[in-house]
Amino acid sequence: MTQFYKKSVQETLEELGVTDQGLTNEKVKKRRQQYGFNELEEAKKKSTVQVFFEQFKDFLVIILLVAALISAFIGEFESSIVILVVLILNAILGTIQHVKAEQSLNSLKALSSPSAKVLRDGKKIEIPSREVIVGDILFLEAGDYVSADGRVLESASLQINESSLTGESESVNKTIEAIPEEVGIGDRTNMAFSGSFVTYGRGTIVVTDIGMQTEIGKIANLLGSAKEKKTPLQVSLDNFGKKLAIIVILIAIIIFALDMFRGRELVDSFMFAVSLAVAAIPEALSSIVTIVLAFGTQKLAKENAIIRKLHSVESLGSVSVICSDKTGTLTQNKMTIQKLYIDNKIIDKNNWDADNDFGKKFVTMSILCNDAITEDGKEIGDPTEVAMVNLAEKIGLDDELDLRKQYPRLAEVPFDSDRKLMSTVHKINDETRMITKGAPDVLLSRVVKMATSNGIRDLTDEDRHKILQANLEFSKDGLRVLALGYKILPDHHNVSTDDESDLIFVGLLAMMDPPRPESKEAVEKAKAAGITPVMITGDHKVTASAIAKQIGILSEGGEAVEGAEVEQMSDEELRRRVKNISVYARVSPEHKIRIVRAWQDTGHLVAMTGDGVNDAPALKQSDIGIAMGITGTEVAKDAASMVLTDDNFSTIVKAISNGRSIYANIKNAIKFLLSGNTAAIIAVLFASLGGFPVPFAPVQLLFINLLTDSLPAIGIGLEPMDESLMKQKPRNINEPLLNKKFMAQVVIGGVIISISVIAAFLIGLQVDDGGLTAMTMAFTTLCFSRLLHSFNCRTNRSIIKTGIFKNKFVWGAVFIGVLLLAFVVLTPGVMGVFEVVPLEATYYWTIFGLSLFPLISIQIYKLIIER
Repeated sequence: MTQFYKKSVQETLEELGVTDQGLTNEKVKKRRQQYGFNELEEAKKKSTVQVFFEQFKDFLVIILLVAALISAFIGEFESSIVILVVLILNAILGTIQHVKAEQSLNSLKALSSPSAKVLRDGKKIEIPSREVIVGDILFLEAGDYVSADGRVLESASLQINESSLTGESESVNKTIEAIPEEVGIGDRTNMAFSGSFVTYGRGTIVVTDIGMQTEIGKIANLLGSAKEKKTPLQVSLDNFGKKLAIIVILIAIIIFALDMFRGRELVDSFMFAVSLAVAAIPEALSSIVTIVLAFGTQKLAKENAIIRKLHSVESLGSVSVICSDKTGTLTQNKMTIQKLYIDNKIIDKNNWDADNDFGKKFVTMSILCNDAITEDGKEIGDPTEVAMVNLAEKIGLDDELDLRKQYPRLAEVPFDSDRKLMSTVHKINDETRMITKGAPDVLLSRVVKMATSNGIRDLTDEDRHKILQANLEFSKDGLRVLALGYKILPDHHNVSTDDESDLIFVGLLAMMDPPRPESKEAVEKAKAAGITPVMITGDHKVTASAIAKQIGILSEGGEAVEGAEVEQMSDEELRRRVKNISVYARVSPEHKIRIVRAWQDTGHLVAMTGDGVNDAPALKQSDIGIAMGITGTEVAKDAASMVLTDDNFSTIVKAISNGRSIYANIKNAIKFLLSGNTAAIIAVLFASLGGFPVPFAPVQLLFINLLTDSLPAIGIGLEPMDESLMKQKPRNINEPLLNKKFMAQVVIGGVIISISVIAAFLIGLQVDDGGLTAMTMAFTTLCFSRLLHSFNCRTNRSIIKTGIFKNKFVWGAVFIGVLLLAFVVLTPGVMGVFEVVPLEATYYWTIFGLSLFPLISIQIYKLIIER
């Protein structure tokens, strides 16, 4: 591959076969066939049909499909139809959610730069960025996105912000000289890269690479090597489904064998075993988890977080480390003046004296020796110059364009990266004044006098020492410092670099890309929730550390290291030190992946936030990748699990608290389903071992599992957020969903409900009608007591503590469940389908009292524990 940065402008043009008239249309057609379009290849997307059928890969779903086939084979067509309908509805829901997330992301793509200005057949034309081809001469000016990689041909103070590629917020000065030695991307000053942004000046480049061959494209290729991981909830439910299936099948076989041994008919024995399997498997579990997660994604979307992968909602709640990029994520991606040094003293931006005339003259000069403009909220120009314009607005000076009309520029000596100075000439108060700004050490070496509020005087050694001390203090705080001076010139004087001497020193401007106002609070909340925030940036260590200290990421005892140090560490050493390092500076994409892996290897669930292309591989490697929607590149968005539409770090903390709440709600919904099913299993086993008739028909158990249970479970899944969750440590990712404490709660709930159901069944057996009254009473009691049990499962606290009426969804679900139950047990035409018979009024009161028993007893137990 040709390294064009090592070649001269002429050699580059010759190798690419380009003249000063640009490409001809003939050449463009030929090259299009050779190189294709200037776009990044998207991974082949799954079709809607593919997504739909993938919903049936879940282990519990497969078991239910087998149950449906067996039910159909033995003539229980109602059971088969009900199971299939629910599974299809579940698959449709999952597919809709996937398609919705993709549509939301496609709408974000409208934020990308759509066009480029090129030279074709000697004419300057504007074309869509995707039509740029190798050999095109591309025109660049302040405000443009660079559409492809290219060698710089002309540079008129051209400066490009490459933060999306390198992570550095400072713009790079572009030159046309060849670079003979081997250098990294950040030091290829004669190259422009796709996805970067022109902040200052203008220039032309000849396109050397497009699409996947650009530096962005190469990083996009890295994504292929990073594997996606299953979330803890997916793993837990998969394991649970497999274990449950094995246990259910074994119990069903034992019951079938026992019944056959007792001489029961083959079909009756088989139906008993099937009814046990139906009672045990929570058919609606997958649907309910999907629905609760889908509601979670909608809530997050309203709070500016688009979830690309449904299960990522839950995964957020387990996050124990957030590896965050600095520029644009924790900071505003906008240079701001923090402090000034004028009149022999340091002035903080917040302590500006409105009557400080000398200060206003100083800021006015900084606006004149400046090319940046702000128009209709849009900022154009170098970020450091934009910062000066914003300061002028803040202290109430005239608009920068008005100031420049008032004191027009007569001549200039443009900024030069070797000289590190820029000078402009203006007529001010009948004087021809040359204003110079630049690096403090360079400008100070050319200063002989000093301007103060009391007039101009010679610069003393003490003055020089004070200025250098202020500069050192600013630098230690991670601030970028510029010095400003001026001199009086004779009229009609032609200026050159020779005139930049014998200057009068005016002051220093210290600036930085400041933290977002909400970042500090978000970091505090994260730490209170047991989450470790880590800053990973391409910026300098001093600047990164200063920002990290301000927002609380780098605290006492924390370390800050550079990429070069990470390079020297073995994986073992990095794993050992990773918990103590809070800031990583000057890092490459490979370093980011190593850092994420080191945290993962020490047992942590890692979130990686970022907006640049350089973040994408680590976004994919992390357990949950979080990309920025506004400043984020398409590659970063495609790699992420979640996209923030407001680019706001605090949105991540909201998302994590929602994730924790959703996980707790899902766990409570599963507890509700399993405890109800446990009660049904105990009742079936009791009848089997006691030699009684079957207490439930399979269709009755399906009615409970799929209809009356599903709505309360969804209601529990929508329980309002408990603020105390963000004061707890993140859940251990190795902790199973169904741990001993959880299973004990399930079994206790199941046993208490089964006591009521068995009591109702035994009372019904006293009526001699072949067990139909007993079955009706057992079914009605199981259904009603499970509905009321939903109030027990809302949280681990009593409903008096959590608020009886706080969750309107559970109340609505119980109301609908009672109506459905009444419809089944009281409607003549429907009763036959569900194998129930009419009951006397006293039996209904008995059912009501027995159904209240689990609710009252569990609530009393909770109140005793709380007291």
